[in-house]
Amino acid sequence: MLARLLFFCGLSMASTSAVAMTIYTSTDANGVVSYSDRPTQGAQVVVFRDRMVEHLERQVYLDIKKLKGMDSVYVRNDLYAPVEVELSFAGLNNVSGAPGRPIRRVMPARSSIRLALLKASKPGRPLVYTPRFEYSLGDPSGATMAYRYPLPWRGGPFRLSQGANGQYSHYGPKNRYAMDIAMPEGTPIIAARGGVVVKTENGQTGRGNDPSGNFVRVLHDDGTMGVYLHLKKGSVSVREGQRVAVGSALALSGNTGNSSGPHLHFAVQRNTGMGLVSIPFRFNQPVEVLPNFEMGKQ
Repeated sequence: MLARLLFFCGLSMASTSAVAMTIYTSTDANGVVSYSDRPTQGAQVVVFRDRMVEHLERQVYLDIKKLKGMDSVYVRNDLYAPVEVELSFAGLNNVSGAPGRPIRRVMPARSSIRLALLKASKPGRPLVYTPRFEYSLGDPSGATMAYRYPLPWRGGPFRLSQGANGQYSHYGPKNRYAMDIAMPEGTPIIAARGGVVVKTENGQTGRGNDPSGNFVRVLHDDGTMGVYLHLKKGSVSVREGQRVAVGSALALSGNTGNSSGPHLHFAVQRNTGMGLVSIPFRFNQPVEVLPNFEMGKQ
């Protein structure tokens, strides 16, 4: 397993100078997976992405209560974290009480708030409108506290296979300052900082339906969040709403979602105003036991 990881990391190191280089993967008759920059018969293109697509629509949503010509428009936040929301209305017909500009509010964890009360301008006729609702996980207010993160795993030493501004998948706002650490599947993953578990995914096998694979998201006391991606199916040992301390067991490393090989993707994120972005962070000890092939500029 380790030899395979080092082979893949070496291949990645050779390909960093060409952002548009295509990498191919193939599996031989013995089940051995190989990576190359040259296509062979039956090989498939490896697409490098580490997007985080968290489906929160069942936990953050509009709840419209209709009663006698009035619509009370509530927002529910069932998450164990605050959420910033923005609500506006379009296509108004026979509606009074609609705000003239978008309403933006930070919803506390596990809360429900009425944001608008719409009334029929002409009683007896239906209210016609289209709500436009957006949200972003986290509270943009407050200052990020200085903190050096302990390594979020037990074992090693392991190789830092892609760092900040990595050109394969660490170029979007949510992942720009993420770190990928190549490690064998089944490596214990632990909390690098205390907080409340906000969201988990534990049922994906292989690539699954979510590029993040199985993951754990932890909300820290200063409003930042630590995210641990590509975890092994069935290994997540924490539940949403649970408080964890530094060193608490979270899961086992894996190779799920849109993963280029067995590794842990770790990032620190916060809401900067209707948008979740990764922010720079530092580990409290070096991880470059072997040369880091894609550190980028910080």
